[in-house]
Amino acid sequence: MKRVVGVVAGVGMLVVAVGVPPQAMAHVRQDLVWGACDGAGAGRGSASAAPAVECATLRVPLDYRRPDRTIGIALNRIKGRTPRSGNHLGVLLVNPGGPGASGRDLAKYVAAALPGGLADRFDVIGFDPRGVGESTPALRCVDPDEYYAPPRPDYVPKTAQEESVLVGRAREYAEACERRWSWFLPHLTTENSARDMDMIRAALGEPRISYLGYSYGTYLGAVYATLFPRRVKRLVLDSVVDPRGIWYASNLKQNAYFDRRHRDFLAWTARHNRVYRLGATTKAASFAWYATRERLRTRPAGGVVGPSEFDDLYTVGGYSDMIWPELARAFSAYVRRGDTAPLLAAYRKHAKNDAATENGYAVYLATECADAPWPRDWNRWRTDTAAIHARAPFLAWQNAWYNAPCAFWPGRGGVPVRIRQDRALPGALLIQSRRDAATPYPGALELRRILTRSRLVVEGGGDHGVALFEGNRCVDGHLAAYLRDGTLPGRAGRTRAGVDARCAAGPEPTAETRAERIPMTADLGR
Repeated sequence: MKRVVGVVAGVGMLVVAVGVPPQAMAHVRQDLVWGACDGAGAGRGSASAAPAVECATLRVPLDYRRPDRTIGIALNRIKGRTPRSGNHLGVLLVNPGGPGASGRDLAKYVAAALPGGLADRFDVIGFDPRGVGESTPALRCVDPDEYYAPPRPDYVPKTAQEESVLVGRAREYAEACERRWSWFLPHLTTENSARDMDMIRAALGEPRISYLGYSYGTYLGAVYATLFPRRVKRLVLDSVVDPRGIWYASNLKQNAYFDRRHRDFLAWTARHNRVYRLGATTKAASFAWYATRERLRTRPAGGVVGPSEFDDLYTVGGYSDMIWPELARAFSAYVRRGDTAPLLAAYRKHAKNDAATENGYAVYLATECADAPWPRDWNRWRTDTAAIHARAPFLAWQNAWYNAPCAFWPGRGGVPVRIRQDRALPGALLIQSRRDAATPYPGALELRRILTRSRLVVEGGGDHGVALFEGNRCVDGHLAAYLRDGTLPGRAGRTRAGVDARCAAGPEPTAETRAERIPMTADLGR
């Protein structure tokens, strides 16, 4: 494919330029200058056998309707060893989700984890979406040390005064972003990020790209495929966002599924009651958890972990069961012995907010608040959240406050791209765990219905981010077959929506297992 770059890129630009002024064309034809990476973009370790990681910056239009002003998108690349004249498969662009998460670490991970020699046959490309990480400018709205200073107000307000404080924090964050970034915020949309992806494709000289997206990255990939169906070679969407209800309704739906996944964790601790002694039933373990949360309102652990920090930490367990033993040990040590050290250590490791967290949060809000309309009447938020909290209390208020700045955001949000199956779009591979909390299973079924040529692989567990992260040979086998030659599971020509292949869940963690990897949390966003 590299041999026809000039011709294909030129023809492709005629498609990109629909609705975009001609002067945008010059930006697309820029050459990337690859070089050594700084600490953020370089690979981990120094093994000489590891493929080199290169970095570059791509200039893209701030506003594709007026492309004279540009911003920078930070990229990295891990080149496959197979020569382009051989059996090379082209570019694999990756995105971990968020919105607001950097893709450059994921690129290094994927390049190391691809099975069956595929890493040698792809150039794996990571990027920091607009506003994120090393892209310029990077969105930052508040001083994280001040804004996130623990213990923060309890997410679950018991009085009108407590609720007023939390509403004030949400309004404060929205206003801080507007003061600093009023010129930038309207352009931080999923659609613009998808257009940035096609700028990356063009700058790489590729007629088509393959794409692997997790979590929110599945929605970004679906938007890209809708806007640029002829530019897609392979499309893998893992942990699928429901394209309906972008974004207010989809956040409400998350609450019941996170509550269920939290009960899965409590049930697991109950099955290991001989180790943790938190209760032999889910009901008993749940009582211990909520009693602990209540105690932390007035007696924060170590003066740091109050109920909101406690919620943040145990929400991480909703993304991956690999962390359950660590969370259970911390929970047990505090409840049984009054020992705060494991709880504080787990919080600092998995849930403490820093400058990178705040950057990701700012971009998360900017993107979701701009993508679609949000209710502007706080009474609507209160009514919806209280109703869900009554039956699914684990995440309801936490999730409401996480998104609440959108009630006060400058601008009212646009119209989301309508995802559709184009005749030119090849079949996509959708991957989904059955009890995923962050991107619930019904969303995968819906996208399978919309993308009629796609195929859906369902894994029986509940982790968020399955392919390459769980060591599931069945799932990774489907991924490898598809990336290698486009092979999809299920009967050829099938268009009826539903599950096309099933993979058993991996073994649940044992009480003695220690978490060895960071779970695929997508920045606790999507």
